[in-house]
Amino acid sequence: MEKNVGGYDRGLRIVVGLVLLVVGLAAVGGAIALGTALAALAVVVGLVLLGTALTRTCPISARLGVDTYHEAADTETETEELGAERPS
Repeated sequence: MEKNVGGYDRGLRIVVGLVLLVVGLAAVGGAIALGTALAALAVVVGLVLLGTALTRTCPISARLGVDTYHEAADTETETEELGAERPS
């Protein structure tokens, strides 16, 4: 599967995934009154978000045609083609 998660999308997935994971684990441990089903859901969604951020692939985004991943090599090539170089 091709990479399709990058930039701000990846950062947001990491932050939200970590928050959901911590809240879910705290609820499972009894530190937060959230309910077992909701706590388990938070843990699962948090793990999925972290997994998609770390692998930079998301099957749902791919199915919907959403691609936020841009390789650095592609950007450099496009810049050279346009003749826009950085001033020295």
